[in-house]
Amino acid sequence: MPQTIIFLLITLLIAIAILFSPFLIKQKRNQIKKRPFPPLWNSIIENNLPIYPHLSPTQRRKLQGNIQVFLKEKQFIGCNGLQVTEEMKVTIAAVACLLLLNEREKYFPKLRSILIYPTAYFAKETTVNGNVVEEKRVIRLGESWNRDQLILSWEQVKEDTYNWHDGHNVVLHEFAHQLDQEDGKAEGVPILETQSDYSNWSKIMTQEYKQLCDDVEQGRKIVMYSYGATHPAEFFAVATETFFEKPQKLQKKHGELYQLLQNYYKLDPVQWDIKHN
Repeated sequence: MPQTIIFLLITLLIAIAILFSPFLIKQKRNQIKKRPFPPLWNSIIENNLPIYPHLSPTQRRKLQGNIQVFLKEKQFIGCNGLQVTEEMKVTIAAVACLLLLNEREKYFPKLRSILIYPTAYFAKETTVNGNVVEEKRVIRLGESWNRDQLILSWEQVKEDTYNWHDGHNVVLHEFAHQLDQEDGKAEGVPILETQSDYSNWSKIMTQEYKQLCDDVEQGRKIVMYSYGATHPAEFFAVATETFFEKPQKLQKKHGELYQLLQNYYKLDPVQWDIKHN
């Protein structure tokens, strides 16, 4: 290969490396955050996110900045004839970015596209039982993929934001999965700050997961959605929903779990004083 071509290839690789360096990405994101927050977006959030007025001024500014970056970097695709609107994009971004108020600022790095269906949708589910492989159609409200897509039902998103205090929230649930899947695995363990955090996370999450499984099996009254008992990854997602929507009850009944999530998300939703909690 001629030396000129080799030199050009090396130059190109260096340029690409510089373009996508963490420093430049962070700098670009900081510039996006400094842009004026559109009044229309603010109105959408005030109307569709009950928790918004209860955030501190600092938290609201952080949330607005995260929303601006999120909307700049993620693609929204309407499915089954749905026309994606500003309300849809901003509402989904606002709820998802609550999970980023701990200043992780990675913005769900594997996620590229958010597919929005008007209502619940059908998806293919494959199960293996011994040598028998069964494929069936199931109804879904949302799902998070290990690759680059996340799917939501807009009807469910609206219902969840309207009924914020009920502990069900498809956006919080699926984006919690994104946090969990960031390391390539879906096992209920997101990337934590320090190596020493993992042992405490494992201890509390395992104990709380087993407790939920037992409570569901025995038919006891529970704070969290029973779906969390199906798998540790689902438990983390359901616990996240409960943490943001029913913090008082979670703190009262599952104090260690609440504190664990409080340390991870760097938030204390109990202080937001949402009614019906």
